[in-house]
Amino acid sequence: MKKVLIITYYWPPSGGAGVQRWLKFAKYLPEFGWQPVILTVDPEYASYPQRDESLLSEVNPDCLVYTTESFELYNFYKFISGKKEVPYGGFANESKEGLLQKVSKFLRGNFLLPDPRKGWNKYALKKAAELIMQYNIDTVVTTSPPHSTQLIGMMLKLRFKIRWIADLRDPWTDIYYYNQFSHTALARKIDKAYERVVVENADLLITVSEDVKRIFAEKSNLPIAAKTVVIPNGFDEDDFRINEVPPETKKVITYTGTISEAYDVDCFLKALSQLDDSLKSQLLIRFVGKVPPPVEHKFRSTGLEVELAGYVDHPKSIEYLFRSDLLLLVIPKVKNNKGILTGKFFEYLASEKPILAIGPIDGDLAKIIQETQCGQLFDYTDSDGMRRFLHEKLNNTSAPSNNGLANQYSRKALTRKISQILEA
Repeated sequence: MKKVLIITYYWPPSGGAGVQRWLKFAKYLPEFGWQPVILTVDPEYASYPQRDESLLSEVNPDCLVYTTESFELYNFYKFISGKKEVPYGGFANESKEGLLQKVSKFLRGNFLLPDPRKGWNKYALKKAAELIMQYNIDTVVTTSPPHSTQLIGMMLKLRFKIRWIADLRDPWTDIYYYNQFSHTALARKIDKAYERVVVENADLLITVSEDVKRIFAEKSNLPIAAKTVVIPNGFDEDDFRINEVPPETKKVITYTGTISEAYDVDCFLKALSQLDDSLKSQLLIRFVGKVPPPVEHKFRSTGLEVELAGYVDHPKSIEYLFRSDLLLLVIPKVKNNKGILTGKFFEYLASEKPILAIGPIDGDLAKIIQETQCGQLFDYTDSDGMRRFLHEKLNNTSAPSNNGLANQYSRKALTRKISQILEA
Protein backbone atom coordinates (compact mmCIF):
# COMPACT_ATOMS: atom_id res chain seq x y z
CA MET A 1 0.00 0.00 0.00
CA LYS A 2 0.98 3.62 -0.46
CA LYS A 3 2.17 5.17 2.77
CA VAL A 4 1.25 8.49 4.37
CA LEU A 5 2.98 9.94 7.43
CA ILE A 6 0.51 11.22 10.02
CA ILE A 7 1.98 13.34 12.80
CA THR A 8 -0.35 13.64 15.77
CA TYR A 9 0.34 14.41 19.41
CA TYR A 10 -2.87 12.72 20.54
CA TRP A 11 -2.91 8.96 20.02
CA PRO A 12 -3.95 6.07 22.29
CA PRO A 13 -3.65 5.79 25.23
CA SER A 14 -4.55 9.49 25.11
CA GLY A 15 -8.25 9.99 25.73
CA GLY A 16 -10.67 12.74 24.83
CA ALA A 17 -12.11 14.00 21.59
CA GLY A 18 -8.81 15.03 19.97
CA VAL A 19 -7.53 11.49 19.56
CA GLN A 20 -10.65 10.13 17.84
CA ARG A 21 -10.35 11.91 14.49
CA TRP A 22 -7.13 10.40 13.12
CA LEU A 23 -7.45 7.18 15.08
CA LYS A 24 -10.60 6.51 13.05
CA PHE A 25 -9.18 7.80 9.75
CA ALA A 26 -6.19 5.52 10.26
CA LYS A 27 -8.52 2.62 11.02
CA TYR A 28 -10.20 2.85 7.61
CA LEU A 29 -7.43 4.22 5.36
CA PRO A 30 -6.05 0.73 4.53
CA GLU A 31 -9.44 -0.12 2.98
CA PHE A 32 -8.77 2.66 0.48
CA GLY A 33 -5.21 1.63 -0.33
CA TRP A 34 -3.24 3.76 2.17
CA GLN A 35 -1.06 2.49 5.00
CA PRO A 36 -0.79 5.06 7.83
CA VAL A 37 2.62 5.65 9.36
CA ILE A 38 1.84 7.27 12.70
CA LEU A 39 4.32 9.47 14.53
CA THR A 40 3.26 10.42 18.05
CA VAL A 41 4.67 11.12 21.50
CA ASP A 42 5.72 8.30 23.80
CA PRO A 43 3.00 7.95 26.48
CA GLU A 44 5.71 7.84 29.14
CA TYR A 45 6.65 11.41 28.25
CA ALA A 46 3.28 12.81 27.15
CA SER A 47 1.13 15.25 29.10
CA TYR A 48 -2.35 14.03 28.21
CA PRO A 49 -5.32 15.79 29.84
CA GLN A 50 -7.06 12.38 29.80
CA ARG A 51 -6.07 8.76 29.25
CA ASP A 52 -8.23 6.02 27.79
CA GLU A 53 -6.50 2.67 27.64
CA SER A 54 -9.50 1.14 25.85
CA LEU A 55 -8.61 3.05 22.67
CA LEU A 56 -5.41 1.02 22.28
CA SER A 57 -7.55 -1.88 21.02
CA GLU A 58 -8.87 0.33 18.21
CA VAL A 59 -5.50 0.94 16.58
CA ASN A 60 -5.53 -0.77 13.18
CA PRO A 61 -2.79 -3.46 13.04
CA ASP A 62 -1.94 -2.15 9.56
CA CYS A 63 -0.75 1.12 11.11
CA LEU A 64 2.97 1.54 11.65
CA VAL A 65 3.20 3.46 14.94
CA TYR A 66 6.37 5.24 16.05
CA THR A 67 6.87 7.24 19.23
CA THR A 68 9.48 9.65 20.52
CA GLU A 69 10.33 11.20 23.84
CA SER A 70 9.37 14.80 24.58
CA PHE A 71 10.09 17.68 26.92
CA GLU A 72 6.72 18.40 28.52
CA LEU A 73 6.21 21.69 30.30
CA TYR A 74 2.73 20.74 31.46
CA ASN A 75 4.25 17.90 33.49
CA PHE A 76 6.35 20.53 35.26
CA TYR A 77 3.15 22.46 35.94
CA LYS A 78 1.64 19.35 37.54
CA PHE A 79 4.73 18.98 39.73
CA ILE A 80 4.80 22.55 41.08
CA SER A 81 1.01 22.80 41.45
CA GLY A 82 0.56 19.41 43.09
CA LYS A 83 -2.33 18.63 40.74
CA LYS A 84 -2.96 15.17 39.36
CA GLU A 85 -3.93 16.30 35.86
CA VAL A 86 -2.70 18.83 33.34
CA PRO A 87 -4.99 21.69 32.28
CA TYR A 88 -7.61 21.10 29.62
CA GLY A 89 -8.01 23.72 26.90
CA GLY A 90 -8.35 27.10 28.57
CA PHE A 91 -7.83 25.55 32.03
CA ALA A 92 -11.48 24.44 31.89
CA ASN A 93 -10.86 21.77 34.53
CA GLU A 94 -9.60 24.30 37.09
CA SER A 95 -12.42 26.28 38.60
CA LYS A 96 -10.64 28.47 41.13
CA GLU A 97 -8.02 30.81 39.67
CA GLY A 98 -5.21 31.29 42.17
CA LEU A 99 -1.88 33.06 41.84
CA LEU A 100 -0.16 29.98 40.38
CA GLN A 101 -2.80 29.64 37.69
CA LYS A 102 -2.63 33.34 36.80
CA VAL A 103 1.15 33.15 36.48
CA SER A 104 0.88 29.91 34.50
CA LYS A 105 -1.57 31.45 32.05
CA PHE A 106 0.66 34.48 31.56
CA LEU A 107 3.72 32.29 30.94
CA ARG A 108 1.68 30.07 28.61
CA GLY A 109 0.50 33.08 26.61
CA ASN A 110 3.80 34.91 26.30
CA PHE A 111 6.72 32.49 26.51
CA LEU A 112 5.30 29.15 25.32
CA LEU A 113 4.27 29.94 21.77
CA PRO A 114 2.43 28.47 20.01
CA ASP A 115 1.73 26.19 23.00
CA PRO A 116 3.42 24.28 25.85
CA ARG A 117 3.69 21.05 23.85
CA LYS A 118 6.24 22.51 21.44
CA GLY A 119 8.83 20.62 23.50
CA TRP A 120 7.92 17.58 21.40
CA ASN A 121 8.83 19.21 18.08
CA LYS A 122 12.58 18.63 17.96
CA TYR A 123 12.17 14.94 18.76
CA ALA A 124 9.32 14.52 16.29
CA LEU A 125 11.14 16.40 13.55
CA LYS A 126 14.16 14.12 13.81
CA LYS A 127 12.09 10.93 13.75
CA ALA A 128 9.86 12.20 10.92
CA ALA A 129 12.92 12.79 8.76
CA GLU A 130 14.02 9.19 9.36
CA LEU A 131 10.58 7.83 8.47
CA ILE A 132 10.35 9.89 5.29
CA MET A 133 13.66 8.43 4.12
CA GLN A 134 12.89 4.90 5.32
CA TYR A 135 9.49 4.62 3.62
CA ASN A 136 10.04 7.03 0.73
CA ILE A 137 7.09 9.10 1.89
CA ASP A 138 5.91 12.03 -0.22
CA THR A 139 2.82 13.15 1.76
CA VAL A 140 2.73 14.25 5.40
CA VAL A 141 -0.36 15.11 7.45
CA THR A 142 -0.04 17.17 10.63
CA THR A 143 -3.09 17.51 12.86
CA SER A 144 -3.66 20.01 15.64
CA PRO A 145 -4.18 21.12 18.40
CA PRO A 146 -1.54 21.33 19.69
CA HIS A 147 -0.86 23.82 16.90
CA SER A 148 2.88 23.57 17.48
CA THR A 149 2.61 20.26 15.61
CA GLN A 150 1.95 22.24 12.42
CA LEU A 151 5.44 23.72 12.64
CA ILE A 152 6.84 20.20 12.24
CA GLY A 153 5.03 19.89 8.92
CA MET A 154 6.35 23.24 7.76
CA MET A 155 9.95 22.27 8.52
CA LEU A 156 9.55 18.92 6.74
CA LYS A 157 8.14 20.63 3.66
CA LEU A 158 11.10 23.03 3.52
CA ARG A 159 13.63 20.25 3.97
CA PHE A 160 12.18 17.49 1.79
CA LYS A 161 9.90 19.38 -0.65
CA ILE A 162 7.12 16.95 0.24
CA ARG A 163 3.37 17.51 0.06
CA TRP A 164 2.15 18.83 3.40
CA ILE A 165 -1.50 18.66 4.52
CA ALA A 166 -2.39 20.60 7.68
CA ASP A 167 -5.49 19.36 9.51
CA LEU A 168 -6.74 22.12 11.82
CA ARG A 169 -9.37 20.73 14.16
CA ASP A 170 -9.83 24.00 16.07
CA PRO A 171 -9.17 27.69 15.48
CA TRP A 172 -5.73 28.93 16.51
CA THR A 173 -5.64 32.54 17.69
CA ASP A 174 -9.45 32.65 17.56
CA ILE A 175 -10.11 29.75 19.92
CA TYR A 176 -12.74 30.82 22.44
CA TYR A 177 -10.40 30.74 25.46
CA TYR A 178 -7.46 32.47 23.72
CA ASN A 179 -7.83 35.77 25.58
CA GLN A 180 -7.45 34.05 28.94
CA PHE A 181 -3.69 33.88 28.39
CA SER A 182 -3.00 37.62 28.79
CA HIS A 183 -0.82 37.91 25.70
CA THR A 184 1.32 40.98 25.28
CA ALA A 185 1.06 42.72 21.91
CA LEU A 186 4.38 41.15 20.89
CA ALA A 187 3.33 37.63 21.86
CA ARG A 188 0.05 37.97 20.00
CA LYS A 189 1.92 39.19 16.93
CA ILE A 190 4.33 36.23 17.07
CA ASP A 191 1.52 33.72 17.45
CA LYS A 192 -0.44 35.22 14.57
CA ALA A 193 2.72 35.03 12.45
CA TYR A 194 3.05 31.30 13.21
CA GLU A 195 -0.58 30.81 12.24
CA ARG A 196 -0.25 32.78 9.01
CA VAL A 197 2.90 31.00 7.86
CA VAL A 198 1.19 27.64 8.37
CA VAL A 199 -1.96 28.47 6.40
CA GLU A 200 0.09 30.08 3.62
CA ASN A 201 2.68 27.34 3.22
CA ALA A 202 0.66 24.14 3.66
CA ASP A 203 -0.23 22.57 0.33
CA LEU A 204 -3.71 21.80 1.60
CA LEU A 205 -5.72 22.69 4.69
CA ILE A 206 -8.46 20.56 6.23
CA THR A 207 -10.88 22.05 8.75
CA VAL A 208 -13.93 20.69 10.55
CA SER A 209 -16.56 23.29 9.59
CA GLU A 210 -17.31 26.03 7.09
CA ASP A 211 -16.91 28.83 9.62
CA VAL A 212 -13.55 27.56 10.82
CA LYS A 213 -12.55 27.51 7.14
CA ARG A 214 -13.60 31.17 6.94
CA ILE A 215 -11.56 32.06 10.02
CA PHE A 216 -8.34 30.61 8.57
CA ALA A 217 -9.01 32.07 5.12
CA GLU A 218 -9.05 35.55 6.68
CA LYS A 219 -5.51 35.14 8.03
CA SER A 220 -3.88 35.95 4.70
CA ASN A 221 -4.35 37.91 1.49
CA LEU A 222 -3.57 34.70 -0.39
CA PRO A 223 -6.47 32.54 -1.66
CA ILE A 224 -6.45 30.22 1.38
CA ALA A 225 -10.09 29.15 0.95
CA ALA A 226 -9.28 27.68 -2.47
CA LYS A 227 -6.94 25.11 -0.89
CA THR A 228 -9.12 24.35 2.14
CA VAL A 229 -11.38 21.31 2.42
CA VAL A 230 -14.02 20.82 5.11
CA ILE A 231 -14.13 17.31 6.57
CA PRO A 232 -16.08 17.30 9.84
CA ASN A 233 -15.70 14.89 12.69
CA GLY A 234 -17.96 11.88 12.65
CA PHE A 235 -18.94 8.62 14.30
CA ASP A 236 -17.70 5.08 13.92
CA GLU A 237 -20.57 2.68 13.30
CA ASP A 238 -18.59 -0.10 15.00
CA ASP A 239 -18.75 1.82 18.29
CA PHE A 240 -22.54 1.76 18.27
CA ARG A 241 -23.11 -1.97 17.90
CA ILE A 242 -24.23 -2.42 21.49
CA ASN A 243 -26.64 -5.20 22.37
CA GLU A 244 -27.99 -4.27 25.78
CA VAL A 245 -27.69 -1.43 28.25
CA PRO A 246 -28.81 -1.36 31.89
CA PRO A 247 -32.35 -0.02 32.26
CA GLU A 248 -32.88 3.34 33.92
CA THR A 249 -35.50 4.06 36.55
CA LYS A 250 -35.75 7.73 35.53
CA LYS A 251 -35.86 9.83 32.39
CA VAL A 252 -32.24 10.77 31.76
CA ILE A 253 -30.80 13.93 30.19
CA THR A 254 -27.11 13.39 29.45
CA TYR A 255 -24.26 15.77 28.76
CA THR A 256 -20.90 14.23 27.82
CA GLY A 257 -17.50 15.89 27.72
CA THR A 258 -16.06 18.96 29.38
CA ILE A 259 -18.26 21.87 30.35
CA SER A 260 -17.09 25.20 31.77
CA GLU A 261 -18.54 28.48 32.97
CA ALA A 262 -18.25 29.82 29.40
CA TYR A 263 -21.22 27.60 28.53
CA ASP A 264 -24.43 29.61 28.99
CA VAL A 265 -27.05 27.24 30.42
CA ASP A 266 -29.16 29.71 32.42
CA CYS A 267 -32.20 29.58 30.12
CA PHE A 268 -31.96 25.80 29.90
CA LEU A 269 -32.13 25.67 33.69
CA LYS A 270 -35.11 28.03 33.56
CA ALA A 271 -36.80 25.69 31.07
CA LEU A 272 -36.20 22.74 33.40
CA SER A 273 -37.68 24.63 36.34
CA GLN A 274 -40.86 25.35 34.33
CA LEU A 275 -41.61 21.71 33.57
CA ASP A 276 -44.53 19.99 35.28
CA ASP A 277 -43.71 18.76 38.76
CA SER A 278 -44.65 15.22 37.76
CA LEU A 279 -42.10 15.28 34.93
CA LYS A 280 -39.39 16.94 37.04
CA SER A 281 -39.74 14.22 39.66
CA GLN A 282 -38.86 11.65 37.00
CA LEU A 283 -35.77 13.46 35.70
CA LEU A 284 -32.08 12.73 36.18
CA ILE A 285 -29.40 15.07 34.80
CA ARG A 286 -26.23 13.08 34.14
CA PHE A 287 -22.81 14.55 33.34
CA VAL A 288 -20.20 12.26 31.81
CA GLY A 289 -16.93 14.17 32.00
CA LYS A 290 -15.40 17.04 33.92
CA VAL A 291 -17.80 19.49 35.60
CA PRO A 292 -16.44 22.49 37.53
CA PRO A 293 -18.10 23.16 40.91
CA PRO A 294 -19.87 26.42 39.85
CA VAL A 295 -21.63 24.60 37.00
CA GLU A 296 -22.52 21.67 39.24
CA HIS A 297 -23.97 24.11 41.79
CA LYS A 298 -26.14 25.77 39.10
CA PHE A 299 -27.72 22.46 38.15
CA ARG A 300 -28.19 21.23 41.71
CA SER A 301 -29.86 24.53 42.65
CA THR A 302 -32.80 23.51 40.43
CA GLY A 303 -33.68 20.78 42.90
CA LEU A 304 -33.40 18.13 40.18
CA GLU A 305 -31.39 14.98 40.68
CA VAL A 306 -27.86 15.40 39.29
CA GLU A 307 -25.35 12.61 38.73
CA LEU A 308 -21.65 13.18 38.04
CA ALA A 309 -20.31 10.09 36.28
CA GLY A 310 -16.86 11.65 35.81
CA TYR A 311 -14.47 10.80 33.00
CA VAL A 312 -15.04 7.31 31.58
CA ASP A 313 -13.51 5.35 28.72
CA HIS A 314 -14.98 5.64 25.24
CA PRO A 315 -17.14 2.45 25.23
CA LYS A 316 -18.67 3.49 28.55
CA SER A 317 -19.45 6.97 27.26
CA ILE A 318 -21.27 5.40 24.29
CA GLU A 319 -23.23 3.22 26.69
CA TYR A 320 -24.34 6.32 28.59
CA LEU A 321 -25.70 7.79 25.35
CA PHE A 322 -27.89 4.72 24.83
CA ARG A 323 -29.12 4.94 28.40
CA SER A 324 -30.39 8.48 27.81
CA ASP A 325 -33.76 9.87 26.80
CA LEU A 326 -32.37 13.21 25.65
CA LEU A 327 -28.89 14.59 25.00
CA LEU A 328 -27.75 18.11 25.87
CA LEU A 329 -25.20 19.96 23.75
CA VAL A 330 -24.02 23.52 24.50
CA ILE A 331 -21.82 25.73 22.33
CA PRO A 332 -19.80 28.32 24.30
CA LYS A 333 -21.26 31.81 24.03
CA VAL A 334 -18.14 33.39 22.59
CA LYS A 335 -16.91 35.17 19.48
CA ASN A 336 -16.55 33.00 16.36
CA ASN A 337 -18.66 30.19 17.77
CA LYS A 338 -20.61 29.55 14.56
CA GLY A 339 -17.97 27.06 13.43
CA ILE A 340 -17.82 25.01 16.63
CA LEU A 341 -18.82 21.51 15.57
CA THR A 342 -17.75 19.17 18.33
CA GLY A 343 -16.85 15.54 17.82
CA LYS A 344 -19.34 14.47 20.48
CA PHE A 345 -22.23 15.88 18.45
CA PHE A 346 -21.71 13.19 15.81
CA GLU A 347 -21.74 10.49 18.46
CA TYR A 348 -24.95 12.02 19.80
CA LEU A 349 -26.25 11.82 16.23
CA ALA A 350 -25.32 8.15 15.87
CA SER A 351 -27.07 7.23 19.12
CA GLU A 352 -30.41 8.29 17.56
CA LYS A 353 -31.44 10.04 20.76
CA PRO A 354 -33.07 13.49 20.49
CA ILE A 355 -30.59 16.35 20.87
CA LEU A 356 -31.31 19.65 22.57
CA ALA A 357 -28.56 21.99 21.42
CA ILE A 358 -27.91 25.55 22.58
CA GLY A 359 -25.84 27.90 20.46
CA PRO A 360 -25.82 30.26 17.46
CA ILE A 361 -28.94 29.57 15.41
CA ASP A 362 -27.13 30.43 12.16
CA GLY A 363 -24.03 28.30 12.79
CA ASP A 364 -22.73 25.12 11.20
CA LEU A 365 -24.20 22.93 13.93
CA ALA A 366 -27.70 24.33 13.35
CA LYS A 367 -27.50 23.42 9.65
CA ILE A 368 -26.60 19.78 10.32
CA ILE A 369 -29.26 19.40 13.01
CA GLN A 370 -31.86 20.72 10.59
CA GLU A 371 -30.51 18.53 7.78
CA THR A 372 -30.61 15.31 9.81
CA GLN A 373 -33.69 16.14 11.93
CA CYS A 374 -31.88 14.80 14.99
CA GLY A 375 -33.20 17.42 17.38
CA GLN A 376 -33.34 21.19 17.65
CA LEU A 377 -30.92 24.04 18.28
CA PHE A 378 -32.07 26.96 20.40
CA ASP A 379 -30.74 30.43 20.99
CA TYR A 380 -29.26 30.93 24.46
CA THR A 381 -32.31 33.00 25.51
CA ASP A 382 -35.09 30.75 24.17
CA SER A 383 -36.21 29.13 27.41
CA ASP A 384 -39.80 28.73 26.16
CA GLY A 385 -38.65 26.81 23.10
CA MET A 386 -36.44 24.59 25.21
CA ARG A 387 -39.27 23.91 27.65
CA ARG A 388 -41.63 22.85 24.85
CA PHE A 389 -38.96 20.61 23.31
CA LEU A 390 -38.17 18.99 26.66
CA HIS A 391 -41.84 18.36 27.32
CA GLU A 392 -42.42 16.85 23.88
CA LYS A 393 -39.37 14.59 23.76
CA LEU A 394 -39.38 13.41 27.36
CA ASN A 395 -43.04 12.43 27.10
CA ASN A 396 -42.59 10.63 23.78
CA THR A 397 -39.26 8.81 24.00
CA SER A 398 -40.12 6.38 21.18
CA ALA A 399 -40.28 9.06 18.45
CA PRO A 400 -37.54 8.86 15.75
CA SER A 401 -34.71 11.35 16.20
CA ASN A 402 -33.16 11.55 12.74
CA ASN A 403 -34.16 11.07 9.11
CA GLY A 404 -31.44 8.66 8.01
CA LEU A 405 -29.07 11.26 6.55
CA ALA A 406 -26.56 10.75 9.36
CA ASN A 407 -24.65 8.04 7.45
CA GLN A 408 -22.70 10.64 5.48
CA TYR A 409 -20.93 11.44 8.77
CA SER A 410 -19.72 7.91 9.43
CA ARG A 411 -15.96 7.65 9.90
CA LYS A 412 -15.69 5.30 6.94
CA ALA A 413 -17.51 7.71 4.60
CA LEU A 414 -15.31 10.58 5.77
CA THR A 415 -12.15 8.49 5.38
CA ARG A 416 -13.11 7.92 1.76
CA LYS A 417 -12.88 11.70 1.32
CA ILE A 418 -9.48 11.72 3.04
CA SER A 419 -8.25 9.02 0.65
CA GLN A 420 -9.43 11.08 -2.32
CA ILE A 421 -7.45 14.03 -1.01
CA LEU A 422 -4.35 11.87 -0.64
CA GLU A 423 -4.78 10.60 -4.21
CA ALA A 424 -5.24 14.09 -5.71
